[in-house]
Amino acid sequence: MFYTKDHKSGFLFDHGPFHWLDQKRKRLLDKSWAKLFREEILPNLPVNKLAPFYNAGKGAPTKELHAMLGTTVLQQMHNLTDEETVSHYAFNIQWHYALNITDDADAYLSLKTLWNMRRLLTENNLHTALFDTITDTLARAFSVDTSLQRLDSVHIFSNMRHLGRIGLFVRTIKKFLINLKRHHRELFDTLDKERTDRYLSKKDESVFSMVKPSESVKTLAGVGDDLFFLVEQFKEHTAIASMSSYALLVRLLKEQCVVDTGTISIKPNKDVPSDSLQNPSDPDATYDGHKGQG
Repeated sequence: MFYTKDHKSGFLFDHGPFHWLDQKRKRLLDKSWAKLFREEILPNLPVNKLAPFYNAGKGAPTKELHAMLGTTVLQQMHNLTDEETVSHYAFNIQWHYALNITDDADAYLSLKTLWNMRRLLTENNLHTALFDTITDTLARAFSVDTSLQRLDSVHIFSNMRHLGRIGLFVRTIKKFLINLKRHHRELFDTLDKERTDRYLSKKDESVFSMVKPSESVKTLAGVGDDLFFLVEQFKEHTAIASMSSYALLVRLLKEQCVVDTGTISIKPNKDVPSDSLQNPSDPDATYDGHKGQG
């Protein structure tokens, strides 16, 4: 169920949910980035763009969606891993104030929820609307000339897209390795254990939750190397090559990578086709610029 709060009405600070802070820490909070984020950015985040993906009145309520969008921004802003991000969401008073988290019961975010939100934003090209809204809001607040190119926003777009693409690579490789282990255990056992453990650890995507946005390019290149290795390793095995999960590896390699004389490079975000693989569990789902994912 679609859930948001009214962040424009607010509280008088001294009588609101943060009244327990002493005056010195209140003054520090007022001078920090958190107040600007809370007052200028949080209320204007484009949560309406998320409405088509949730039922208006049925099902369990989502996490508060202003806070969720704000969290994806703060992760990029502070260059945090996924695990660091959920820790700040749970324990950082500045984050609670910036995101207007006023109830202790709401101050928890799982890794899976963070991954799902980022996947929704990147697969449906909503991250551009998110950061355009923020930069436009800040430009108005500080009277910035918007005729100049906003390089920081472009850089953040790329980092978020890279993290989203890493998730796609990981899910596709994991799907293949699970099927390989289940149906061809003797071939699975020939693979390097360190490589397979990266994708089959008990904590889903756990290794990759430690990737900082600034490290996303390097990590994406690494999972691309693993993808290429698996495709090459089993292309001569007829039984493996006929597996649907192997076909997804081949498709992902073709759509997301460039192979030249045995070396692999990752395509720039802009060169990945709009009808590329979005979800290995639903390979027919694609992204349409007008209708969104589906």
